[in-house]
Amino acid sequence: MSLHPSLKTSKAGKKHRTVLKRYERLTTLKEKGLLKDGDSVFGMPKLKIIKIKVKKEKAEEKPKDGEVAVAAAPIPTAPAAKAAPKAGKEAKKK
Repeated sequence: MSLHPSLKTSKAGKKHRTVLKRYERLTTLKEKGLLKDGDSVFGMPKLKIIKIKVKKEKAEEKPKDGEVAVAAAPIPTAPAAKAAPKAGKEAKKK
């Protein structure tokens, strides 16, 4: 029998948890060396849980066959854009 799609979990749907379960806390303390096998479970130190964000790097655009990669240079459209509104205002005044 299959599992209904609404009941399935995915890695994308998991939220970042700020509270660890007891066994998770014990294993991380043992890994860090803060807790040993004979130590008492009372008075354990707190753990700071850090959320790590992984940023995806954007792939650079590759030029197509026969094209040369050109550095991005500003297009000189600003002077033409400034001249056009002035001509329109002068026409309205007349």
